[in-house]
Amino acid sequence: MLKGGEKMKIKLALKQLDYFSDEAYKKLRTNIQLCGGNKKVIAFTSSIPNEGKSSVSLNLALSMAEAGKGTLFIDADLRKSVLKARVRVKDKVDGLTNYLTEQAEIKEIIYSTEFPELDIIFSGPVPPNPAELLGGERFQELVHQVRKEYDYVIIDTPPLGSVIDCAVIAKECDGAVLVIESDKISYKFAQEVKEQLEKTGCPILGAILNKVDMTQNKYYVQYKEYQHKVSRK
Repeated sequence: MLKGGEKMKIKLALKQLDYFSDEAYKKLRTNIQLCGGNKKVIAFTSSIPNEGKSSVSLNLALSMAEAGKGTLFIDADLRKSVLKARVRVKDKVDGLTNYLTEQAEIKEIIYSTEFPELDIIFSGPVPPNPAELLGGERFQELVHQVRKEYDYVIIDTPPLGSVIDCAVIAKECDGAVLVIESDKISYKFAQEVKEQLEKTGCPILGAILNKVDMTQNKYYVQYKEYQHKVSRK
């Protein structure tokens, strides 16, 4: 195993998913699996910040783990990570930057969670040259090693419409997924980001429409009304 010694176990502070969100992640998990066994290392990106790619990729990683798949979640957003704050880690942890700058080895940056099949790698300190670090041999070696240890490696990358980092990361991945917030960006801009991702040579497995207003969905409204009637009985 790549992990060395006993380290603190990370507790994920994730919101409880409602029925429709839980089903959506199960469907996403199934769709990823149906892409083939050779699609193990998958990058998630978006066009702009705050479209929800970090939440989507982390919840997918958790869904994979709950299905019994050995899963590693890598926070590769070296510029603006949200993972450490989201999981409420107060202690010092080594992350991806520490490894890429040769301050730590792979086994020292992989942390277990309370979910037996889910491990994570934090982003680490913000470096002055993220794209250069991610494009180096150390990152290639990391991907090479972890793909042998896990069933799936989910990589959260920066928005491709803002910085080039995702394109660098995608070259080492088996597939990429584009997260798009509903009614947030134009079709033209989303197409431009998609075309930029295609230039990396990494297969695009699909796009996820996120933050959809489900109150406009007739089936959702009918289901909530049914739930309310049941709860009153």
